[in-house]
Amino acid sequence: MIDALIIGAGPAGLSAAIACAKQGLSVRIVDEFYRAGGRLLGQLHQEPNGTWWNGMEEAARLDREARAAGVEIACGVSVFNVVPSSSGWIASTTEGEIETSLLLIATGASETAVPVPGWTLPGVMSIGAAQVMTNVQRVRVGERGVIIGVNILSVAIARELQLAGIQIDRMILPPVSTVTGKAGFPEAVMRSLLRVAHLAPSPLIRWGSQLMKSSWMQRLGVSLYPSQGFSMWDIPIQLRTAALEIVGTNQVEGVRIARVAPDGQPIPGSEQIIPADFVCIAGGLSPLAELAAIAGCPFAYVPSLGGHVPIHNDRMQTPLPGLFVAGNITGVESAKVAMAQGIVAGLSMADAHGALADSAELENAIRQVGIVRQRATIQFHPDIDEGRATVGQLALASTGK
Repeated sequence: MIDALIIGAGPAGLSAAIACAKQGLSVRIVDEFYRAGGRLLGQLHQEPNGTWWNGMEEAARLDREARAAGVEIACGVSVFNVVPSSSGWIASTTEGEIETSLLLIATGASETAVPVPGWTLPGVMSIGAAQVMTNVQRVRVGERGVIIGVNILSVAIARELQLAGIQIDRMILPPVSTVTGKAGFPEAVMRSLLRVAHLAPSPLIRWGSQLMKSSWMQRLGVSLYPSQGFSMWDIPIQLRTAALEIVGTNQVEGVRIARVAPDGQPIPGSEQIIPADFVCIAGGLSPLAELAAIAGCPFAYVPSLGGHVPIHNDRMQTPLPGLFVAGNITGVESAKVAMAQGIVAGLSMADAHGALADSAELENAIRQVGIVRQRATIQFHPDIDEGRATVGQLALASTGK
């Protein structure tokens, strides 16, 4: 039996493994993907200070450090069940059962599907799939594409596709429906983008965003939003245009679009078909928490964290003995926050095992998570701190402390 099993070889899982192994625990990581790195593998963007964040290089660095620390990394292994045992946990995997004293679930997040008529045509993919195909598989997803869904994630990936030489014709909204929620409402989308307007390459957009902080200015901005949209890196972002249908016979041939009113409803007579050979649908991210649910971990629904998250404290401990969580399963944030959380989880597991040499190291790591969060270039939700506080209070209540 090993001391610690970590499910998920993304930024949180790898960071946890390194921290844990350096305290002397035997550690194994399993991941269903064929290589370690998780969502780091697809990330490539420029920081506000002009430097580039290369996720593949970060993943390779963490992989090297983990192996050097003695961590066993097994990729291409899926976990389909976890149950408690008298000595810890048993994970059922495609390579057999693994017994462990301590278990960390760091499975990350999954993309939320946004149905659009015609979305089953070949050439339609999620924005995350396009990112992986481009940055990891080195496969060109198409020549000219349309991105349906405007959010922080899709804007960042659109830039990555463009850097790979792929033309993004435009970014538009999905049709308003009970499934798409706020993603089809121009004002709600504008409000979310204003949080990252400071990263815009255009000084005009950065300056203009400072004037849009009040709700009435945002409503005015939506009503006056130009039909051709505003461009970032020459990619038109059209908040007053929505996709009505993806068209094609045997594959994607175009998108039927329409101008929409400020309430997201199509304006009669404004329909047109624009050519495209691929379409990316971007519905955002939500915590991938099924294994924690199978384990019996209690959950809370916290919209500011992306949905249902397992209850956990600031040491990344769940109320279940020996079960820890870290990374996007606890709430959707940046990879840097996930890495900081992973270090906390690794040290916390070492502490639970009685192997942590200096408890101050764990307390410092907990403080570092807050510092990294405050310095994050991209924040997926403005109320992330309140969401984290809510989960922390629930964790305290669950232990009666």
